[in-house]
Amino acid sequence: MPLKDTSRRAVVGGVASGLAAAVAGPTFAQKTQQPQAQAGGGSQPRGLVDPVGLHPKPPFEKQQQPWPGLNRDMTPVPDCGEKSYRGSGRLSGRKALVTGGDSGIGRAAAIAFAREGADVAINYLPYEEPDARDVADLIREAGRKAVLIPGDIKDEAFCERLVSEATEKLGGLDILVNNAARQFARDSLEDLTTAEFDETFKTNVYAMFWITKAALAHMKPGSSIINTTSVNAYDPSPHILDYATTKGAIMIFTKGLAKQLAPRGIRVNGVAPGPVWTPLQVTGGQFREDLPEFGANTPMGRPGQPGELASLYVLLASGEPSYSTGQIFGAVGGRGGP
Repeated sequence: MPLKDTSRRAVVGGVASGLAAAVAGPTFAQKTQQPQAQAGGGSQPRGLVDPVGLHPKPPFEKQQQPWPGLNRDMTPVPDCGEKSYRGSGRLSGRKALVTGGDSGIGRAAAIAFAREGADVAINYLPYEEPDARDVADLIREAGRKAVLIPGDIKDEAFCERLVSEATEKLGGLDILVNNAARQFARDSLEDLTTAEFDETFKTNVYAMFWITKAALAHMKPGSSIINTTSVNAYDPSPHILDYATTKGAIMIFTKGLAKQLAPRGIRVNGVAPGPVWTPLQVTGGQFREDLPEFGANTPMGRPGQPGELASLYVLLASGEPSYSTGQIFGAVGGRGGP
């Protein structure tokens, strides 16, 4: 995701945020705040939680992990809804494939999908196996089938096998989340190599193309495709130029494909995150010296947590927003976005 202002995988616009609030709200096992005295003698209604103080704020520890990093080794560990998300059967019987489902936003989506009644296959790199096994345990605890498919999505043949194996083991496929991404900060264009540029495009754009193309053979009317774009598609950071360019491509791909697939009854939407606390940031997505203040310049004064985006993915995966396709939803902490 963005560098100084923004971050990895969340969302803005096309469909009013009121729809997300009204339709998407899952049940969370969060501790509600007690009523508090307010000016004029009022009190805080039960169940309201101040989002500003809900999650950790900067400064964070300086930290660095080798790519692709592990969720479990971050400080603080990202909140992907492991203890807070409670489902209500909104995706009962559905079959989902999530790339980058071991950590960050993909992990949050996979957990939420399972708790809403879906069987879930996740893709990840072999290095990320410890995080992936944690997610599989959480999916199974929810009483759903978990399918783990490690492999490098920069390879077209693997992308085709990924879809085939996920469909076979799940017994179908009706939700696809293209979420995996590569992001590395560079001071200037002169510092960005052709090999790095190519790797970012292969991971973020080509893989989405290959996986989606293979998935269409299995998706029936009512199916949903969700692509993770970024606030960088609209307000690009100068230090992640290749990443921002791919996120712009994902946004356009989403809107164009939605028009193509609408007659087939398949909806295509996107989520465009602002700064979100994920392994993408501590593996080179941010300059190490800037990481302690990550997300500090948002109006909320903190980065988002992956679990805060889960309900958007559930909404878009469900049939509830049946007239919404080609839309980009934002979760940016109050700054930027379409």
